[in-house]
Amino acid sequence: MIPTRNKKKTLQITVDEMRNFALIYVEKYAPSKQQLKTYLLKKYIKLSASKVKKEDIYKLIDIVSSDLEKNKFINDLFYSESKAKSMVQRGHSLNQIRNYLVGKGINDNFVKDTVLKIRENNSDQDFFSAIKICKKRKIGPARNEDNRILFYKKDISILARKGFDFEISKKVMDLDKNDYLKIINYL
Repeated sequence: MIPTRNKKKTLQITVDEMRNFALIYVEKYAPSKQQLKTYLLKKYIKLSASKVKKEDIYKLIDIVSSDLEKNKFINDLFYSESKAKSMVQRGHSLNQIRNYLVGKGINDNFVKDTVLKIRENNSDQDFFSAIKICKKRKIGPARNEDNRILFYKKDISILARKGFDFEISKKVMDLDKNDYLKIINYL
């Protein structure tokens, strides 16, 4: 058996290898820039047991991510708008959407722009999202009239944990059953 020599990888080979990993990940998940950087860092720390400095890995990751961003493979503005749109459809509050996007490493300016676009499209978005949560969880006005008073605190706390402020939660909880059903028919 002929022993193989440990060849040093050149910078170009390493960048191409990392770009291939990044492209596969982008194709599969459509991540934000920060998610891609985190993935590549974990992949290279796990993959390279050699004596590679973390600073060099950070530089390579920055090169690859900026290249992908320049070629429009990753776009944080598009990512924030598409995620926010899907979260609005599922009934998430604006606070919950904002926290999710910040947690994914999206730039604050993109987050503010996205939230402003949602508010421009529908000024009462949180109210309708809270109605959707009530329908999904069968709380508040979706409950039986006999049980609404008993579960008032519990239901209002569920809405608070979902990111709705007290005024919106109280407004939703005080809806009549008939008004609730009319709103649900429009959603």
